Amino acid sequence: MFAKLASAFLIASACIWGADAKPIPKNEILPRGSPISFDNWGGLSSFNNFDNFYGVDNFDSSVHFSQVVDTSTQVVCHTEAIEIIQQRLLVLQEMAKRIILEQVCEVETQTVVFQQFHASLGLFSNDLTHVSGH
Repeated sequence: MFAKLASAFLIASACIWGADAKPIPKNEILPRGSPISFDNWGGLSSFNNFDNFYGVDNFDSSVHFSQVVDTSTQVVCHTEAIEIIQQRLLVLQEMAKRIILEQVCEVETQTVVFQQFHASLGLFSNDLTHVSGH
C-alpha cells in the first residue's frame, strides 16, 4: 500500500514540477581577455621560451602568419610503395617519442609538448580531408 502511495506521489510531484520547470539559462561563452601563454607555466623551467616557436596563443600552430602561393608548375608528388610510407611514418613516430622522452625531463612538459605535436597533426588531418579549407 505504501509503495502505491509513494509512487503516486512521485508521479504527481514530477508532473507538477515539470509543468513549473523553466529552461536552464544558456551560459554565453565570453571571449578571453588575454592570450594564453605557456611560458614558465606552472613555474617549471622547462617551459621557458615555450611560446617562442609558434607564438603566444598559437598552441597548435593553427595561426599562419604568412602564406606564399607559388604559381610555378612542378611535380611535387611521386608514388611510393605503401609499406615504405608506413615504415617511414613509424620511424617518425618513434623519433618523436624519443625526442620527447629523452630531451624533456618533466612529465608535465612531456605531456604538453606531445599534445602540441598531436594537435598539429590533427590540423594536417583537416588539411588532407579538406575540412580546413587549405
